[in-house]
Amino acid sequence: MLILNSGGTFNKKYNPLNGELEVPYSNAAIEEILKSSDAKFDLAGVIYKDSLEMTLDDRKMLARIIAESMDDTFVIVHGTDTMHLSAEFLAEIFENRKIVFVGAMRPFEIDSVEASFNLGMAIGFAKGIGEYGVYICMNGHAVPWNKIQKNKKFGRFEVVL
Repeated sequence: MLILNSGGTFNKKYNPLNGELEVPYSNAAIEEILKSSDAKFDLAGVIYKDSLEMTLDDRKMLARIIAESMDDTFVIVHGTDTMHLSAEFLAEIFENRKIVFVGAMRPFEIDSVEASFNLGMAIGFAKGIGEYGVYICMNGHAVPWNKIQKNKKFGRFEVVL
């Protein structure tokens, strides 16, 4: 399994100089969570962006990394606003991979519980799922990417029929 970090709120840190939350060029949040596991995971930081800044070229880069990898199982830490767009993009390309998107509604630095829960659940789901496909794992749900959506009014992901 390969964990790919593309940034998003999950990774954001508070910058005391300008008072803004920024996505650092760092895997520190994910590394901190993974330290609590006895298992070893491969982790690669690849984009480090807020998902609203993700471009087609960024999605192509994710696809290239997945295509060139010897792994068949991936967990992608991604911002929640455009997670569905990246999931749809990869679903159109890959039929022989397990790809699980995960993110957080609040930065790990602010709420370590939500981010840790989501990542742990995504890793467990990715390890246990038998079928190839692209999934989103958020707020206690782990389902095919097109069966879940972000409810911006309530700040959570919900399964849709």
